[in-house]
Amino acid sequence: MPLYEFKEGSSSKFWEITLSGNSFTTRWGKIGTKGQEKTQNFSNAIEAKREHDKLIAEKTKKGYELAEGQDAPAEDGEGDDSSNLAKRNPELEAAIEKDPDNVEGYLVYGDWLQSQGDPRGELIALQCAAHQASGEEATNLKRQASALVRKYKKYLLGALADKADNEVDVGWRFGFIQSARLARGDFDSEFDAADAVKHLLALPSARFLRELTFGMADFEENNYSEAIEALGGTTCPTLETLFIGDFEYPDDTEISWTHLQDISPVYKAFPRLRSLKVRGGELEMGEVNLPELREFTVETGGLPLEAVKSIVKANWPKLERLEVWFGSDNYGAGGGVDDIQPLLEGKGVPALKHLGLRNAEFTNELCKALPRAKILPQLETLDLSMGTMTKEGAEALVANAAAFKHLKRLDVTENLLSDEAQKQVAKLGEYVAHGNQRDDYDEDDDYRYVAVGE
Repeated sequence: MPLYEFKEGSSSKFWEITLSGNSFTTRWGKIGTKGQEKTQNFSNAIEAKREHDKLIAEKTKKGYELAEGQDAPAEDGEGDDSSNLAKRNPELEAAIEKDPDNVEGYLVYGDWLQSQGDPRGELIALQCAAHQASGEEATNLKRQASALVRKYKKYLLGALADKADNEVDVGWRFGFIQSARLARGDFDSEFDAADAVKHLLALPSARFLRELTFGMADFEENNYSEAIEALGGTTCPTLETLFIGDFEYPDDTEISWTHLQDISPVYKAFPRLRSLKVRGGELEMGEVNLPELREFTVETGGLPLEAVKSIVKANWPKLERLEVWFGSDNYGAGGGVDDIQPLLEGKGVPALKHLGLRNAEFTNELCKALPRAKILPQLETLDLSMGTMTKEGAEALVANAAAFKHLKRLDVTENLLSDEAQKQVAKLGEYVAHGNQRDDYDEDDDYRYVAVGE
């Protein structure tokens, strides 16, 4: 309720404005008198705030100053507008969280928000209607929803509204942010991934976020440690998909220069994760406890031995897809067949259907161990690509062809196989991917290298 005064010559006037939800009340007159009063109503709180700020700017331009002892009101753009003005209903939010795919829960919440004058209610109504419509009607509803998002961008995105589209990219569903990608746009950008994710997960608009992706964090030293630490200090019960490291720089074969470091803070922050993918080097995983996880992928040019041990010991009983890039010992890779033996025995992964043991310097040894592995019969697909498989490994697979016949797909691409070895491996199952071999390898050369080792 800021009070302003104007004193100049014979003039001695006051002006006061009080903002309350969808309306504000102004009072004005001669200092020392009660003055006059007027209340103005608006369609929602954002329109009221916008006009409120406009009037204050006009008065200060005319020479009105805050009365002694008065604090200046927060200007538009200071702080998070969404946090200050958004209406919340914990009971209705809990119902949506329990069944986030049920459109009816959003419609009920949308009705309540509209009754509170919150423009998110209209956005929910438009996007839910578009979901249930088809053809031209759905197209028109989507256009209306997009226009509403643009109109209330600052309200819906708060401090992230001014970021470039290539730094903050969000996808909407039923009036809320369903997916978000955060990334530094260019070398000179001051974008801070840690601050961005804190702002994002504090937004009422992101209450039901399902997918989160981090692109480049920094073009000099692509380090995700601060962003991961920030994630650990937040919570998002509905988050199901997390990808840290969505980049291709300086080219897609050089990924070990990126610093992932300790990713364990995300386990407690997002216990409902179903898909977790990380790309980069210097990975630390700690004790993995993700009981709802269905997919885990790590892409690296050098997977440390401690991370290999974490994967083998992980608690993810519902895991269906596991893909591990091991990399080169020149870039920190450690471990071999002996270290993943519990995995090959099927321990802790009763639901696993796809296993990718990729980019490994010990692919030939894998080929010899897999026919006896207890995990093999339960698999539907097996990926041994990007490694160091030679004629020796191919012969081990072919000699045990019966063990692989049940597979729907076997992938041995990007290894070191000759044309003849490829022909033999192609007979192993219904679908065997065997092309795109690295043909600069000499079988008489003892040095073998993985596809991605930098």
